[in-house]
Amino acid sequence: MTEGLATKSKATSARKSPVGRLFVLELSSNRIYSMQPDGSDRKIVVPDCSLPDGIAIDVAAGHIYWTNMGSSPSVNDGSIERADIDGKNRRVIVPRGGTFTPKQIQLDKRNGKLIWCDREGMRVMRCNLDGSQVETLVEAGRGAADRRNQNRWCVGITIDPVREQIYWSQKGPDNGEEGRILRAGLTIPKGETPANRSDIEVFFDHLPEPIDLELDLEKRVLYWTDRGDPPRGNTVNRASIDAKPQAPEIIITHLMEGIGIALDVPGDRMFVTDFAGSIYSAKLDGSGERNFLYAQGNLTGVAYTEL
Repeated sequence: MTEGLATKSKATSARKSPVGRLFVLELSSNRIYSMQPDGSDRKIVVPDCSLPDGIAIDVAAGHIYWTNMGSSPSVNDGSIERADIDGKNRRVIVPRGGTFTPKQIQLDKRNGKLIWCDREGMRVMRCNLDGSQVETLVEAGRGAADRRNQNRWCVGITIDPVREQIYWSQKGPDNGEEGRILRAGLTIPKGETPANRSDIEVFFDHLPEPIDLELDLEKRVLYWTDRGDPPRGNTVNRASIDAKPQAPEIIITHLMEGIGIALDVPGDRMFVTDFAGSIYSAKLDGSGERNFLYAQGNLTGVAYTEL
């Protein structure tokens, strides 16, 4: 009897062991895939998206959230959807036109919020987890004339919950060496507006074309992809967010228009996607890089989680 209980306990423990999964967005087929971290056991989780770009996962609630850029980046018809992690119970939480061209999205679990960048909308935005109370945190421009200036386009976003700050990228013209990464508080200073905030800092400027961002909160290091031209573009970069800013450290090169990035800090690894359809893995210092899937269509966002 004791042996049977021990066996049952071991089996229960084994069943409860977390399993790592990657969630990858494919723009060219408008799908979201789930797979093991080596690319095996790939499944379509959500079909028929509308140019999906960013993804966030709330494991505790059992939800995935993703952004749809809409029918065309020039049309104000972006949206945000939510589904169960297995793709069931799908629903739109920010309807078309509630955001212009939503890009990378992050979960602010502490405050019960979703935060994302709106590229052609030239904004950093957020809402409640059910899609209510949509608001603008940063407004980098407004109207058709400003929209033509890619220096105003907001693309990548990440959150520092310790200092209650957001970091976001404004990519600049294609390969223009005018990209920037900025940061500001999660709360707009009293008496100010999203368009005139006094707490916005330029963390880095004169970057080739920065795209998605992620934070290693244990070591306080910011990681980002850059889609611009070599040698500084088509790379993964990192920099301390606490030390005095120095030149970014380039840790991965030779991407084919790098887009998505996801960190598995406990596992000392990262996952990166590019627009040519490759998925890469590497240690957090960039060593051990491996391209384990390629020619998978135009890949955008990627997320890693343990289920």
